[in-house]
Amino acid sequence: MIQYLDNIQHKDSKNFFLIAGPCIIEGEDMALRIAEKVINITDKYNIPYIFKGSFKKANRSRVDSFTTIGEEKSLEILKKVGETFNIPTTTDIHENEHAALAAQYVDVLQIPAFLVRQTDLLVAAAKTGKCVSLKKGQFLSPESMKFAVQKITDSNNQKVAIIERGNSFGYTDLIVDYRGIPTMREYAPVILDVTHSLQQPNQSSGVTGGRPDLIETVAKAGIAVGADGIFIETHPTPETALSDGANMLRLDLLEDLLQKLTRIRESIL
Repeated sequence: MIQYLDNIQHKDSKNFFLIAGPCIIEGEDMALRIAEKVINITDKYNIPYIFKGSFKKANRSRVDSFTTIGEEKSLEILKKVGETFNIPTTTDIHENEHAALAAQYVDVLQIPAFLVRQTDLLVAAAKTGKCVSLKKGQFLSPESMKFAVQKITDSNNQKVAIIERGNSFGYTDLIVDYRGIPTMREYAPVILDVTHSLQQPNQSSGVTGGRPDLIETVAKAGIAVGADGIFIETHPTPETALSDGANMLRLDLLEDLLQKLTRIRESIL
């Protein structure tokens, strides 16, 4: 996928690429500060980098959960991040009309896991001509992602990648089956979503839990089995984050992790 992004740095480094940022856009200053910090690290280790931030969260457990600071405002912030640092940006879309809207502001459109079988949504994303990343549903086999990828390519768009984010394991946990990564790489580049794979959904409180203490373990295994990219949600203070703080990586821990992952990557090339 990254070969289609003209504004991505370190494209020829042979390193894994990184998608990282806050779960949701909380404000312009925070988005710019997170992006600048991550860029300083990825430049140091020659890691191609895509900034991520949701402009709106549609999949929430409770009606009073935070969803957005404003759709257009969030998209404008994403655009500013991209233009300020000359990096690609990505956001998730949830409705057909979001595809054309978000495509005006970001470089990569992300399809959420629960919506990856929605044909009209995938076709709408593909027809924008933007890169499209498809999150594998927690309920899907790796082999079934072949057909999601075909929906994009059959819509005359070859700019597609798959994001692994764990499988449902009982009612309140997820587990990554690393056997699926080489399988899905036969269809498209594969990105391991480390932080969402460590969610603990469906908690009785209506607020998703998580296991951020296992971020390094899951990420190392993903690189070791050949993941093309890593997806990590990060925040300066996850405990105050407006969304998904329970499974995010604290921003000041990111460099140490990426240094270790780069060493693993070098050892398997």
